[in-house]
Amino acid sequence: MTERPSTLITGASSGIGAALAWQAAAAGHDLVLTARRGYLLTELAEALTARHGGRVLTIEADLSLPDGADRLVNEVLASGWQIDHLINNAGLGACGLLAGLPPGRLHELLQVNLVSLTTLTRLLLPSMLARGAGGILNVASLAAFQPGPDMAAYYASKAYVLSLSEALHEETRGSGVRISCLCPGATATSFAREASMEDSRLFRYGLMTAEAVAQEGWKGFS
Repeated sequence: MTERPSTLITGASSGIGAALAWQAAAAGHDLVLTARRGYLLTELAEALTARHGGRVLTIEADLSLPDGADRLVNEVLASGWQIDHLINNAGLGACGLLAGLPPGRLHELLQVNLVSLTTLTRLLLPSMLARGAGGILNVASLAAFQPGPDMAAYYASKAYVLSLSEALHEETRGSGVRISCLCPGATATSFAREASMEDSRLFRYGLMTAEAVAQEGWKGFS
């Protein structure tokens, strides 16, 4: 029997992350799901295994902490898992002039969107390269393609994710490891509420569903 590939998904408790978990499970992957809301991960894991079988490990983790990414990888490895694919989906937004953002929120945004994403990639990519297989899907945004006044740090963080992904695609060319970047537009998730931008025109009309975004992202990645 062919061994099932394993996929680690961050920010998997809801929205695009949860929808990507359904895509990966349907494709026959075992899953490691992580987010800050552990109870939602448990509910999702039960639904995924009931529908698709396979193994699902849930880890409650906070990637806004300086050592969050290192602790997550250590826990995964201590559980005996080998990660074949990484989906860096976790991300934070913050609406408002940069000069007025609470320093704590800005730090969390940069830690999750840039530092933890990069750290997870750095920790898990070498084993993929050694096996000559696997891949990393980074979730950026249409915000990656232009500056965003009133969300300057968020837009800039997504430009970083896109740039990093494009560079890694070149660095891993011919290695057997796939690097992809998903850049969705406004999507019907809890992001707008958590970023304090529910009144933004971006989230009033023509929203994509998380399921549609995940389907396109998985198609491009796989």
